[in-house]
Amino acid sequence: MKDYSNAILHCYRQLFANANPPANFDKLMEEATVNDHGQKEIPFMDHEIDEELMDSIITDTMKVYKIKDKTIQQRFKTTIYLGCSPKSKRKC
Repeated sequence: MKDYSNAILHCYRQLFANANPPANFDKLMEEATVNDHGQKEIPFMDHEIDEELMDSIITDTMKVYKIKDKTIQQRFKTTIYLGCSPKSKRKC
């Protein structure tokens, strides 16, 4: 399977740049604390993004990185949603 880590990082950068408050994802990674399991802890819950904008950024990222296979697209979306992306908010 192809490595999509650059696409994932690109997507996180865009999501945090468009979040409220906006943040530099690379800086968040640099400044993140490391837990007992050696994992970086990104304060993703401190940022939120509109659900529609989040979906649009994910879709655009998949286009840029030419992720066309439906199964891979679903895996990519799941990785972003369940990863360290900003919390999403739904418009009322």
